[in-house]
Amino acid sequence: MAKQKKKKKKKQHRVFWFFIKLQIFLMVLILGGLCFYYFGGYADKVAKLHSEAVELVQKSDKNTFLPARTSTLYDTNGDEISETATTKKADYVKYEDIPQNFVNCMVSIEDKKFYKHNGVDLKAIVRAAKSIIKNKRITQGGSTITMQLARNIYLDTNKNWQRKVKEMFIAMALEKKYSKNDIMEFYLNNVYFMNGYYGIQAACHGYFNCELSDLDLSQTAFLCAIPNSPTYYDPINNKDHTLTRRNLILKNLREDGKITQQEYEAAINEEITLNMPEKDDTVKYNYVDTYAYYCATRALMENEGFKFKYYFDSDDEEKEYDASYDEMYSYCQKKLYSDGYKIYTSIDLTMQQQLQDSIDLTLLDFTDTTDDGTFKLQSAATCIDNDTGEVVAIVGGRSQDAVSHTLNRAFQSHRQPGSSIKPLIVYTPSFERGKTPDTIVNDHKFDGGPSNSGDSYYGDVTIRFAVQKSLNTVAWQLYDELTPKVGLQYLKDMNFTNIVKDDYVTATALGGFTTGVSTLEMASAYSTLENDGMYRNPTCIKSIVDSDNNIIYTSSQKDTVIYTETASRMMTDVMTDVMKSGTGRSANLNNGMPCAGKTGTTNDKKDGWFCGFTRYYTTCVWVGCDMPETVKKLTGSSYPAEIWKNYMDQVHADLTPINFLPYAQISDEYQDSQETQDTPADDQTQDNPTDQTVTTPDSGTTTPDQTTTDPNKTDAAGGNTGGNTGDNTDGTTGGNTGENNGGSTGENGGQNTGGNTGGNRGQYNGGKTGGNTGENNGGNTGGTTGGNTGDNTGGNTGGATGGNTGGGAAQ
Repeated sequence: MAKQKKKKKKKQHRVFWFFIKLQIFLMVLILGGLCFYYFGGYADKVAKLHSEAVELVQKSDKNTFLPARTSTLYDTNGDEISETATTKKADYVKYEDIPQNFVNCMVSIEDKKFYKHNGVDLKAIVRAAKSIIKNKRITQGGSTITMQLARNIYLDTNKNWQRKVKEMFIAMALEKKYSKNDIMEFYLNNVYFMNGYYGIQAACHGYFNCELSDLDLSQTAFLCAIPNSPTYYDPINNKDHTLTRRNLILKNLREDGKITQQEYEAAINEEITLNMPEKDDTVKYNYVDTYAYYCATRALMENEGFKFKYYFDSDDEEKEYDASYDEMYSYCQKKLYSDGYKIYTSIDLTMQQQLQDSIDLTLLDFTDTTDDGTFKLQSAATCIDNDTGEVVAIVGGRSQDAVSHTLNRAFQSHRQPGSSIKPLIVYTPSFERGKTPDTIVNDHKFDGGPSNSGDSYYGDVTIRFAVQKSLNTVAWQLYDELTPKVGLQYLKDMNFTNIVKDDYVTATALGGFTTGVSTLEMASAYSTLENDGMYRNPTCIKSIVDSDNNIIYTSSQKDTVIYTETASRMMTDVMTDVMKSGTGRSANLNNGMPCAGKTGTTNDKKDGWFCGFTRYYTTCVWVGCDMPETVKKLTGSSYPAEIWKNYMDQVHADLTPINFLPYAQISDEYQDSQETQDTPADDQTQDNPTDQTVTTPDSGTTTPDQTTTDPNKTDAAGGNTGGNTGDNTDGTTGGNTGENNGGSTGENGGQNTGGNTGGNRGQYNGGKTGGNTGENNGGNTGGTTGGNTGDNTGGNTGGATGGNTGGGAAQ
């Protein structure tokens, strides 16, 4: 017994001394922290932040919390396009007029201790910090409603301790100067509800077209779900997210005793139907506005130092990025709508109207509508200026005044591209690896492969011929040799946003993607081919000027090497034959302007594409239904090609025809050596396939009929007199005589004796100066026999998920 007592006493002593030591350790830690705080200069910094915060609040009055200034959008000529929608003073709601449900909802979901704290909830901050340590990412916030108000009115989104400390000091100062009801009033009138709506009045009018007093509990909770992350909880684009958070708010209200079980059940079972007014005090954004404000918001994000990413190593990494993106996007969009900016764009309103008219007139006879009154058959198109890489026109659908919300399909919708993807992921990458337009591939039906249009097969054909006729089997074989991993990397390098793991199958050679691509992405990629393989991130923002006339953002387009110059020019040359005697021949331009293009048609005629360019402009057009369905007579060479031709004829009517620059010829020895090299297997990694270059002989190859050597003289006349003799659909033979009389001015063309590396483009009488003097695009003197140019619907069934098995097609 005595022994046990002794042990017990010994144990108590150990516990006692452990706590003594722990207290000493904590005291030393605190003293060390205080020393570091004071002697490390942090005390002065914190004191300064405190004084700044107090001064800001002292200078404020209730007018500080009224809505800010309107921003203005300008076109490429400096003419006003539109103004942003901002909440007017008449929309400001006094506290006594705010329905109690709004206050209850916000307190329950954002700040349960709102009426108890002095602006800062230290326990909530500690909980948030613990959550960050545990989950290695932000899963809950520690900000009170007062801190959110301080951030919305006074601060930016910098993730540093200074901003957070200043936010807390401002919140405490606000609580000393204003009542809780004042702060709630300021908050509810300034908080952002997405889509340009600031404050509960604007949100109520914008989403439900009614007065605040007309909202029921479920609708109120639905609106209160948005501000936590306006982009993620966007009621238009992410309504399911909004409903999930609405349900959480209702659950909180029930648990807090603010509503009964019966009220909870009725509210949570209520179906929310948006009723956005056709005409109200807010601006109804058109296709230019939606795209321009999107670009401007991202420009401000770039100004804030945000780094854009498109692909991630893990789901957690993507979730973390999405959260930071949504927060920064909401912050910058709020500034854009309310800080009085002048936003100067590259949009040409004349070209914009011409592109819109071309779509509307071509699809005029398609009058069927969906349940909400939207035209069933739709179209989208994007046009890029090849000199600058900037978007000059973007149309996201047919003109329709009856629809209140504008979905800009040109950059917000993604569809299967059909064979229009082949030049980007099959042929140009193959040219980089030693293939040429004259490389022979056997066109034949094989097990597990696709079908050609009309089950027509030609045996040994050149790649040039295969592209002209959009032969699926040839593209499939080359892509299989290349591997999807290599081919798809080119799209990822050009910031295509929806390449997923299920796309790494051979069916993507024919456009069989899980999600698809947008016309904006396709236009920027085709413009890359025209720009000798140099990619420029598409935008329409030239500059942004603040309310004090300071230029705060200027666009600086950076060229990124995607394809080699030779491969790009080879692809361009091949696609000029598509326009002369292939599937795109109906889209040739009236004034003889040289053009290159490619059609695309998906399985069952659900999507049609035409993508093409001149030396001046690149335009990509899509036609189809929002909910994919078969459209009679829809192919890439039908409605999309007609839209493209009508538009491009207009914008090139007064421009001087300019030939594309020729590609450097490759020696037979080099070509043979490249073709005998093993193709990388699927499991081999190529970190940067776009860095591979095609070596050309030092001596180069001169273009036939170059009769001038002075780079300051004009192109020699003459050139391709032997034409493509292939059969045309109308039965005529011969056709193209290919005479290039005059052509482009060769000023500053950078002529190299052995070949062509020139290509300095500039302005000359409204056009571009051509690169090499004596520019001549060769001349295919052999005849290509015509053939079936009908719809290649592709027969492969082993494709990616998401709609079009086998990808489809090939017109």
